[in-house]
Amino acid sequence: MKILTWDINLKVRLIGETLFNTLFWMYFPFLTLYFSDKFGKSTAGLLMSVPPLMGIIGSLLGGFLSDRWGRRSTMLVGAFMQAGMFALFALSIGNWFDYFAYMGISFGGSIYQPASSAMVADLTPEKDLRNVFATFVTAINIGAVFGPMLGSIFFFHYRSELLWTCTLVTLIYSIAIFFMIRETIPASAKKSVQSHTFSSVLKEQGKNYKIIFYDKIFALYILAGVFVTIGFKQLNLYLAVYVKEMVPSQTLFSWDNWSLELSNLEVFGWIMGLNGLMFVLCVIPVTKWFEHWSDRNTFVLSSFIFGFGMFLVGFTTNIWLLFIFTFIFTIGEIMNAPVTSSFVSKYAPEKARGQYMGASNLQYSIGRFLAPLTVILSTSLSAIGVFGFVFFCMLISVGLYILLFKSMQVRNYGKNRVSL
Repeated sequence: MKILTWDINLKVRLIGETLFNTLFWMYFPFLTLYFSDKFGKSTAGLLMSVPPLMGIIGSLLGGFLSDRWGRRSTMLVGAFMQAGMFALFALSIGNWFDYFAYMGISFGGSIYQPASSAMVADLTPEKDLRNVFATFVTAINIGAVFGPMLGSIFFFHYRSELLWTCTLVTLIYSIAIFFMIRETIPASAKKSVQSHTFSSVLKEQGKNYKIIFYDKIFALYILAGVFVTIGFKQLNLYLAVYVKEMVPSQTLFSWDNWSLELSNLEVFGWIMGLNGLMFVLCVIPVTKWFEHWSDRNTFVLSSFIFGFGMFLVGFTTNIWLLFIFTFIFTIGEIMNAPVTSSFVSKYAPEKARGQYMGASNLQYSIGRFLAPLTVILSTSLSAIGVFGFVFFCMLISVGLYILLFKSMQVRNYGKNRVSL
């Protein structure tokens, strides 16, 4: 499914989300360091666990609203909320206001994401889902190539200007959604929509999600994803702390009397840049390479490769070895992204696709809530111990994925599943 043949909804969102994420990667990797400096390492570890809890509520609410209000309306709520919170962060009234703004940005994104994913699934044939999601992952991660390297300069020296730019871009994208994107909610979902009081909406939402979570296969999928997310989030959490505290400034290149010296923060920026560059260049080829692999084998291999590569990082402070190990764990991360989205799209019943997407996002919210434990553990464990803990989490996900697909042998992506 070539981009030129895509629906206008997908084209607008591809451009908008690419621009937004270019700026996103200029500030997000440095938030742990920023709040560590403001509140201390242990307190920052606890504070970084709170936005994911808000994200759980946001994801469930966003999924429910996308099946009731529609995809477009829910995306607008999330996008405008992020624009407002970016403006508050840019004002930087105080440390706690900065933290509150960050929570608001995360909450708005959690509302937006289920509706966004559901819209992609609404407009894409099942056979093209992996490739379309892979294209979105590629475009979104274009900013991850240069964002961290630029952010190591702009976030710490021109933070206000950077955040005002995020505000403007997010506001423009919100306006574009309003004027250029149409609703895509399926007719089967529309038929189930009735007038509700606020209390009955909450009651129905709870009932629907209860049914989803009684789906044991889907619950296993979410639990496995929690452990995967704990690992993936270390790029912005403990890896940043490790590089800052353990990796010295060093020479990247030298030629005669000229050399390129990188500080520890710049080393981290280059690592994140390499991670993003690999996503841009490799996600579509890797997706095509594993196109005929089963979801089970892709999930299992992805988790193992990422965990092993991250574990190796703890054995060195040499920048070139860090680049090699970054290459290894990024391959695992790349394998996971498209198959995760396509799995839920195929599994979810059409009329409840938004809610399944919202419930699926729980793996990210819960994983993000637990992920900062590594920053707290680093006060009493060695680097090898912390990275070993990350590897162990990924091995747990391997076991859970094996159990998940073993349980699915009598099913075939949604046959005989619980229906809303």
